[in-house]
Amino acid sequence: MSANIPRSPDDYSSEIIAERQSFIEENTPARLDHTRQYSFDPEAMSGNIENLFGVAQIPIGIAGPLLIDGEHATGEFFVPMATVEGTMLASYNRGMKVIRESGGVITTVSAESMQRAPVFVFRNARDARDFQLWLRDNFEAIKAQAESTTSVGKLIEIENYHAHNMIFTRFDYSTGDAAGQNMTSRATFFACEWIRKQYPALSHYLLSGNFDTEKKTSSVNMLKGRGRRVTAEITIPRQVMIDNLRITPEQMHYGQGISTMSAFLSSSSNNAAHPANGLAALYLATGQDIANIGESNQCTTYNKVTRAGDYYFSITLPALILATYGGGTNLPTQRECLEIMDCYGAGKALKLAEIAAALTVAGELSLGAATRVDKETRVNEWVDAHERLGRNR
Repeated sequence: MSANIPRSPDDYSSEIIAERQSFIEENTPARLDHTRQYSFDPEAMSGNIENLFGVAQIPIGIAGPLLIDGEHATGEFFVPMATVEGTMLASYNRGMKVIRESGGVITTVSAESMQRAPVFVFRNARDARDFQLWLRDNFEAIKAQAESTTSVGKLIEIENYHAHNMIFTRFDYSTGDAAGQNMTSRATFFACEWIRKQYPALSHYLLSGNFDTEKKTSSVNMLKGRGRRVTAEITIPRQVMIDNLRITPEQMHYGQGISTMSAFLSSSSNNAAHPANGLAALYLATGQDIANIGESNQCTTYNKVTRAGDYYFSITLPALILATYGGGTNLPTQRECLEIMDCYGAGKALKLAEIAAALTVAGELSLGAATRVDKETRVNEWVDAHERLGRNR
């Protein structure tokens, strides 16, 4: 008979944690040493983890300063990044140097919305069509029901799409400084129960019909957004690019064009080089739900050589999902990382979103240039850097 993992009504006490550690050593080949060591009260992890027995220590490095000219993030920022990939911080630091010498990254938040996406099922397509019209006419009443469950969330829109005998919806909310998935689930459930009572022709509904495309890329998120939609852009003087990246604007533009074609041919979720690298490292360091990288790394990039011969680069991230309040951001180590950027607590989520978008620019510039092979030396900076810095032998 399989052994049961020890549980207790006080499931974060030192006693039950020690019991689970002993259970692991008795029932697996492992002998625990490092995972059982941590510096803060395990009660602080209540609500973030079940069956707690220890912590995973991930190296955290610092990159910067990152110069940003945003509406919410302005000035220079040192960015904590948690990763086990050697060379990554060195690459981002190189990109940040280029950014500083170019006068900084301009960041713009253009939209906010977090979704829950119920699907409403009817007897036939005509009943479904009629409900679609009813939804539009009763938006204010539904909004009042949803917002009665939260002091922060605001229902902005109910997107609705008709297919067969079903109406697929996306209830779009603003969620303050929280990521908002739990907030929107509760608010939408409350609204759906009210709808069920008000609309007898409804057969049934699913609270999530998968049209919110949570934790995965999608065309609907690319167009309509999820979390925060942020654009980061920069114009790099020609000589700054040549001196620091050893590439001309024309060469970079040429390579970006081929990369975009490759993204099209492979049906990739974006035409960028590696936005998930910087975002995942930032998310791990600051207590974000790391699975949200599934949406957050979706993006488009655009570049051109200006008439003056300089290089313009822009990235739009339509589904940046992050928080500065609640969830994993309250854990002690993650809070410290947020405080490095002055991004902990209320009123800081848009600031963190702009820092995240600017961070991706640093990574795109550095890696975009590094993949080129020098014609004279036949050196590839990408391969060379990983050989020197990225091999934990």
